[in-house]
Amino acid sequence: MKSLKKQRRIQIIALAAVALTISTALIGYAMRDGINFFRAPSQIMAEPPAPTEVFRIGGLVAEGSLIRGQGESIRFEVTDGGASVPVVFTGVLPDLFEENQGMVGTGRYIDGVFEASEILAKHDETYMPSEVVDALKEQGVYQDPNG
Repeated sequence: MKSLKKQRRIQIIALAAVALTISTALIGYAMRDGINFFRAPSQIMAEPPAPTEVFRIGGLVAEGSLIRGQGESIRFEVTDGGASVPVVFTGVLPDLFEENQGMVGTGRYIDGVFEASEILAKHDETYMPSEVVDALKEQGVYQDPNG
C-alpha cells in the first residue's frame, strides 16, 4: 500500500516536470519573433547584425539629414554622437518626429542601411527611451533636459 502511494507521487512529479518543460518550450517558441533587441548606432557600426535579424535602433535624428522622397518614403540618419546610421522608412511618421529629437525604430540592417518597419518618436519635450539615454551617456553627448 505504501509503495503504491510513493509510486503515484513520483508519477505526478514526473508529469508536472514534463508539463513545465513543454510549456516553457512553447512560450519560448511563441516569443521568438516578438523579442527585439535594442542597439545604438555605434554598436551597429562596430558589429553589424545579420540582414535577417529584426532589432531596434535608437538615438537622435541627425540635423539636416531628413529627406522626404516620393509618397511616404523618408530617409534620415540616426546618431548617438559616435556614429550615424542611414535609415529608410515608408509610412506615416509620428507627429512629433523631427530633427534633433529622440526616436526608436524597429527593422533590419540591410546593405549598410537600416530599413525601418516602425518608427516611434518622443511623446513630449523630455521623453527619451532609457536605452537611448544610456547609449548617449556612454558617448558623452547626453544633456539632461532639466539642466
